[in-house]
Amino acid sequence: MRKYIIISAMLMLSIGVNGWDIFGVYKNEPPQECSGVDITAEDLTLEDLTAVAICNNPALSADYMALKAKEAALGAAKSGYLPSIEVNGEGSLTGEMEEDKDSVQNEPYSAGVALSWLIYDFGGRSSNIKLNKAYLTSAEHAYDASLQETVLKVHSAYLRVLGAQASLESAQSTMKTYRKSFEESSKRYELGMVSLVDKLQAKTTYEQSVLSVTEAENTLKQNEGNLAVLLNLPPDTPLKLKKMSADDAVIELESGNDIKELMNFALKNRPEIKQKQSDVDAGKAGITSARSSGLPSLSAVAQGSYDDNWKRDLPYKRGSSVGLKLSWPIFSGFNTSYSVSKAKYEYEQSKESLEDTKISVLNEVWSYYQNYNTAVKSYEISKQILATAEENERVAFRYYEVGKIDILNLLMANSQLADARQGLVNAFYGLLISKADLYRAIGRF
Repeated sequence: MRKYIIISAMLMLSIGVNGWDIFGVYKNEPPQECSGVDITAEDLTLEDLTAVAICNNPALSADYMALKAKEAALGAAKSGYLPSIEVNGEGSLTGEMEEDKDSVQNEPYSAGVALSWLIYDFGGRSSNIKLNKAYLTSAEHAYDASLQETVLKVHSAYLRVLGAQASLESAQSTMKTYRKSFEESSKRYELGMVSLVDKLQAKTTYEQSVLSVTEAENTLKQNEGNLAVLLNLPPDTPLKLKKMSADDAVIELESGNDIKELMNFALKNRPEIKQKQSDVDAGKAGITSARSSGLPSLSAVAQGSYDDNWKRDLPYKRGSSVGLKLSWPIFSGFNTSYSVSKAKYEYEQSKESLEDTKISVLNEVWSYYQNYNTAVKSYEISKQILATAEENERVAFRYYEVGKIDILNLLMANSQLADARQGLVNAFYGLLISKADLYRAIGRF
């Protein structure tokens, strides 16, 4: 019975130790910002949507689990500085019989404990810890990159919903403009002032504008569904969003407008660059770790044993030993040599990958910066175009009322106004999306 008690106690101890964070490696916590967000509320802000997306995104959750696995791996590497204790036991029931003798039944059992403590290994453990620290840092930056990508997707989807809402309003305004032209042409036709062609042309454009409203409604529904899916919600989830004001604070960059500063900011803050730098650090530590595998190691060892077969003529035996153990892999089939070469190549590969990522990031910043500046100019020009188109439409309608122009001139003015309205919507929300892309390129959110 005593042997079963010992084994059970050791199992309980093992389970308890596995549940501890002795080395304090579990530092990253899951996001909690979404707990207070009510998705049924009105005027949901971009911050509200982002919080929900971060907490509900399964891809982000997977990256977080990968991060926690790297933390656990670091703890496992640090455990190399602690001793290892192994308990073993064996029990059996045997029987034997000799000629002219009674049968003899034995219940021999044995138990033992062995302790091993690595004292010195020429930097093998320390390099392994550095290696796993670099892997953990790389996983943290990879998680940050996924986080920023999720924020960008939600930001863009949010702007597309608002843009679709503005496009629907623009289409409805255009429909009203064409209806007014159609009603005016119908009135003038009834008075015999214009031909039936004028009325039919005006009616056709009005009916086309009704179709445009239907298409705009469909586009809005599609964008609303896409946003809901990004939040890991059913696509038919109703979301009431807060609209954005078209002020300078929304349009201008908070980081300044100097391309050199933006590039330097990106090189310092893009998580992808930090991740690649961590990979370089891991590669460097990997070389030391590979070299240490071919060097000697010194351990302190101790053992204790107990044997008993429950026979009176053979009493129990106890044994113990303590000492030092030197291990030196003199020849391992050139495994160490190839492992070191492999680590060196991976280190050089990580450095080249870092430089390639830097170039790619700088190219992204440059490209999105040009897109942003172009979007700013397009927005300013679109405001001027709309003001001119509105005045042109007012003048054209008055001229048509008094018979100075025909229906084609009026419908052309209507069409130009419709294009100007939609152009301003596209320019404004295109500008905001360009700004979001630029912020993602420099690693700022």
